[in-house]
Amino acid sequence: MKFHALGQSGLRVPALGLGSWITLADPSSPPPERVVRAALDAGIWLFDTADVYDMGAAEEMLGKALVGVPRHQVVIATKAFWPMSDNPNDRGLSRKHLFESVHNSLRRMGTDYVDLFQCHRFDPEVPLEETVLAFGDLIRQGKLLYWGTSQWSARNLKDACALCDALGVPRPISEQARFNLLCREVEPKVVPTGRKLGIGFLWWSPLAQGVLTGKYALSAPPPAGTRAASERRVGSFLEQALAEPEVHARVARFVVVAREAGHSPAALALSWCLDRVPGSTVLIGITKLEQLPQNLAAVDIEWTEQLRARVEAAFAGPALKL
Repeated sequence: MKFHALGQSGLRVPALGLGSWITLADPSSPPPERVVRAALDAGIWLFDTADVYDMGAAEEMLGKALVGVPRHQVVIATKAFWPMSDNPNDRGLSRKHLFESVHNSLRRMGTDYVDLFQCHRFDPEVPLEETVLAFGDLIRQGKLLYWGTSQWSARNLKDACALCDALGVPRPISEQARFNLLCREVEPKVVPTGRKLGIGFLWWSPLAQGVLTGKYALSAPPPAGTRAASERRVGSFLEQALAEPEVHARVARFVVVAREAGHSPAALALSWCLDRVPGSTVLIGITKLEQLPQNLAAVDIEWTEQLRARVEAAFAGPALKL
């Protein structure tokens, strides 16, 4: 497994991390202990979760799955922002909610500290200074080592870093964003801004919720056991993408390119993210253990200018609103 520093921090992370949005707490997935152990055996030591994933269940299962694993051997990342109850203070990025969220996440995962605590979205209802100062205090208390963001704009990142410098608080070291061959909205502003600020990137949904594997057809029902076949898993993005003929056309062209190059579509799509933004990490989800070898193959794909051109040609056309 290849690894790199996350942004300009001293934190090393692998090229692939294991996400837990619909993995650890999903009854149709393998037991969390098996998934986590398989990931560790493969050299994946970054585990990303969030308080809102199955309303705390994903954090609890991650903690149980890591029992017996030396704490220093893993990087645990979690997030907070979304409502955890009907209480108006049990949401957002206020000092109160961040302090309580951090302590609740520590309790659920059975650990003394979080390596990376991320703002799951930007909160326009809370002064950014309040959020920044809260993270400074939590870091000084040793509850978390680094902080990061998720789905923040370039302007949000600039403002946060400027405030951190003015207030003597460590800057965020990472931005976790959606990025894949169908969804490239972060490329024009967020990526160059993050690089300039020394912020690293974690990519979620690198396979566009499985669409880029080529397993879905426009005129056929989704295969049994897939995310699109489950009412629990399907969401607005998947519904919209699978109803768009142009998505299927582009993916079909991509599948041909991948197979002619000797790679699985999944591996090539993951590898594209790593090649497109060097020094970034892709967060994968494992709902079947046999998916892991395909994902691991992404790290070793050698990119040529010809392969880059063929992949870009497969997705040529107007930007899709997904």
